[in-house]
Amino acid sequence: MTRSVTHAPDVVPSRSRRARKLIATAAVLTAVAAALVVPLWRGSPRLYGAEETEVAPHAYAASEPTACAAASRPGARDDSRSEATPRGTRYMVKTPANYDPTRAHPLLVVYAPHGANRFLSERYVGLTRIATTAGFIVVYADSRPLDRATIEDLGGIAERVAARWCVDRSRIYFTGHSDGGTAATAITVLGKSPIAPAAIAPSAAGFRREDLTALACPPPVSVMVLHSRADEHFPSFGREAAEWWAACNGCGAKPVPRPDGCLVFPDCRPQGATLYCEGDGRHIDWPDRNQPMLEFFRSASLSSK
Repeated sequence: MTRSVTHAPDVVPSRSRRARKLIATAAVLTAVAAALVVPLWRGSPRLYGAEETEVAPHAYAASEPTACAAASRPGARDDSRSEATPRGTRYMVKTPANYDPTRAHPLLVVYAPHGANRFLSERYVGLTRIATTAGFIVVYADSRPLDRATIEDLGGIAERVAARWCVDRSRIYFTGHSDGGTAATAITVLGKSPIAPAAIAPSAAGFRREDLTALACPPPVSVMVLHSRADEHFPSFGREAAEWWAACNGCGAKPVPRPDGCLVFPDCRPQGATLYCEGDGRHIDWPDRNQPMLEFFRSASLSSK
């Protein structure tokens, strides 16, 4: 089973031609693996229960200041399921159950694995309840074939959400698995989000070392790379990506293990914390690190202040 990918002649005008070809290369790698995974995707990945798709109330603290004027952000409370980008990519927005439209919220954008719509992606990662409890607005975008136009389209979602919901633009985060992890990485490296993320957590992404070394480093950004040592489609890609990010972020070359098994690269530049968390599941399995991910996002934003 194969899937075609559109090869765009231009990716980023300011980069080299080799760099401009990178996203198409990564898209092909992910597409080939995803095409093999699709039959499994329909029946075998672990999905969270419906209760994890329910929004939860957030205990607002006095330290969460008023940031948006009353009635200046018309986005709905709880659940907006049918938002769309200019190119028609559907996404949904989940807020805390007691969402206060005058308070600035951290925003987490979740990019889907190949073949998953926003609803299946939500069940796949199980982030809604835990993230809304912590005060996040969570966005789930449908999967689209990866090419230049798609990366630009997906990269604009954070800006569109911030225009309608009260979002703290200094606390924007991206995650996603497989194609979603590739999208989160590409948007960040290629600067395709009008609001640069404070941190990203790509999982099972299709970027190898040689792909990434073709690109100039972006400004420092905190990165939590999630990958499985048993990934049958992208073996060792995660560790290679983590080492590239560590070099870009000015970290020391020898990571230090922490109690949960993640490796922390030392002495990174401010705003450039770099972490590698390796699991032992299949390529199709979402890593069970939701709480550590949210904690990493919070700590990344605190370190930038």
